Amino acid sequence: MVKSSNTVWHHATVTRARRAQMNGHRSAVLWFTGLSGAGKSTLAHAVEESLHQQRCHTFVLDGDNVRHGLCSDLGFSAEDRGENIRRVGEAAKLLVESGAVVMTAFISPFRLDRDRARGLFPHGDFIEIWCNAPMEVCEKRDVKGLYRRARTGEVKEFTRISSPYESPLSPELEVDTGSLPLEVCVGQVLDMLRLRGVITEMANE
Repeated sequence: MVKSSNTVWHHATVTRARRAQMNGHRSAVLWFTGLSGAGKSTLAHAVEESLHQQRCHTFVLDGDNVRHGLCSDLGFSAEDRGENIRRVGEAAKLLVESGAVVMTAFISPFRLDRDRARGLFPHGDFIEIWCNAPMEVCEKRDVKGLYRRARTGEVKEFTRISSPYESPLSPELEVDTGSLPLEVCVGQVLDMLRLRGVITEMANE
């Protein structure tokens, strides 16, 4: 993709640091990755609900929602999936600059695409969370029947059926979403955010 040579980045007077001071918490992106049915969206929205109740500024970029608008022109080839994640990464970067704790819930099956997204952020601002659930559990949760349709060839380029999933090698957090209760998974994410200084104990009061 060729970038225009006629654009210049505008530096606003209201900075990310000033927004963090006003909000009472740092901004960051929580990048939830995992198989279809692993619980990415469920966990991301549950974490957002908890943070919202603590008066944190949040936003969830959900895979299906983004493909209704921002990425509605993309399919599911490896190239289109790469472009999908590129756009999501850029959108998340803008939202992090706005002061929000951003949660992205995408399969994002390829390490290269996730690494490129990570490269958009300063060190420590990109938190990869692997929702690790066995494939058989994911299939049991599949209310849309996507795994079944993928096995018959009706759905093409489906992760772990006709397209690979490259598991994270060193995620900031691995959550056993296949067997742990949702509230335990949420607690693990919140504990990590406190440990990394994104939120503080004061956010609970």
